Amino acid sequence: MSKTDELTLDQQQLEEAWRQTLPETMNSPDRSEVKSDESDPKSLRITIHSAGHQMYSFDFKITYVDSREVKVVLIDVEKENQTVDERNDMIQQLIADYTRHLHECAQALHRLTKV
Repeated sequence: MSKTDELTLDQQQLEEAWRQTLPETMNSPDRSEVKSDESDPKSLRITIHSAGHQMYSFDFKITYVDSREVKVVLIDVEKENQTVDERNDMIQQLIADYTRHLHECAQALHRLTKV
């Protein structure tokens, strides 16, 4: 018996669901942008703009491995539109926080993505 646990939601529905749900799982002053990944129908591109005077933005790719599990990949960290070295401790802490928020959002969307 083969069990397929594929994501059945189309990318537009997924994008809209993330757009509505992500702000609820993040820290309120931070802002997020959600876009479909045009090269991969199971992926979204998410940019998180950190609040405060640091002016960092974090680009992530979220890929649905199956209907429940997402893979979160950091693409880039920028400050005032310049790529920065993401290895410093403060940025690593923010990356860890945002990755957790992204997983929380995916969990909150299980009601839609679960087969």
